[in-house]
Amino acid sequence: MNQLQALKQYTTVVADTGDFLQLAQYKPQDATTNPSLILKAVQKPEYLPLLKQTVTAHGKAPMDEQIDRLIVRFGCEILNIIPGRVSTEVDARLSFDSAATVARAQRIMALYRAQGVAPERVLIKIAATWEGIQAAAKLQPLGIRTNLTLLFAYAQAVACGQARVQLISPFVGRIYDWHKKAAGGAWVEVEHSGAKDPGVMSVTQFSTPIKAMGLPLK
Repeated sequence: MNQLQALKQYTTVVADTGDFLQLAQYKPQDATTNPSLILKAVQKPEYLPLLKQTVTAHGKAPMDEQIDRLIVRFGCEILNIIPGRVSTEVDARLSFDSAATVARAQRIMALYRAQGVAPERVLIKIAATWEGIQAAAKLQPLGIRTNLTLLFAYAQAVACGQARVQLISPFVGRIYDWHKKAAGGAWVEVEHSGAKDPGVMSVTQFSTPIKAMGLPLK
């Protein structure tokens, strides 16, 4: 048994990538993607045809719509490989505009529906700003499931729970990085590993009230 197989015994494996051709090799349950990952992927020769097809079919549409169509195209390809759900991210530039986030999420879901994708297989990934959380609170009752990302603080986690979002994604590694940088030369690696990792400790702190609200952690 390798490390990935061992990990799958205890948790759900989620791939964060636009390189869907690799997914069949690792067999994750779910996947997430975002515009920066898609940009990285389309620079590879094997993905360039998807970009060209999208531009040929929708080149007269506004650029933001072309980008959404390309992201959804990648999302559909991912869903052909994984058994679970794909998280598709709303443009991060809309993170402080609730109305624009709601509108973009609705458009992304409409594009998925047009491709025959069931709504329960898609999560709309939104930054956990105050405006993003409010957008998620409006989307959830419409049957548009959300995954709140860029989550670093307890207050964000509680607000997400109150908004009844589908999933939250704490940034465990980034929380660790912040504490390590803040400590500077006083940082002792062995004292902050495993269960003492600041990122792990943060998720532990989030988990009690969030689970009480019935919200899953990722």
